[in-house]
Amino acid sequence: MITYLYETIPASCCEEPKHYEIQQAISDPPLSKHPETGEAIRRVVLGGFGAHEPAKPADSGCGCGPSGCC
Repeated sequence: MITYLYETIPASCCEEPKHYEIQQAISDPPLSKHPETGEAIRRVVLGGFGAHEPAKPADSGCGCGPSGCC
């Protein structure tokens, strides 16, 4: 069993989603309703690298150290 993160689908823009951890088999399809409350939910996809900036050269003055900006 794997624990997935789910969140409610807010009915309005002012409502904050509630988060749930639900255990499922990896072969189970994503849930669309909370099994106990019946609220509309969606699986939250976590992880990945996303966008990132290339590393700065060591002599650029950025970073921790005597000439860094910490």
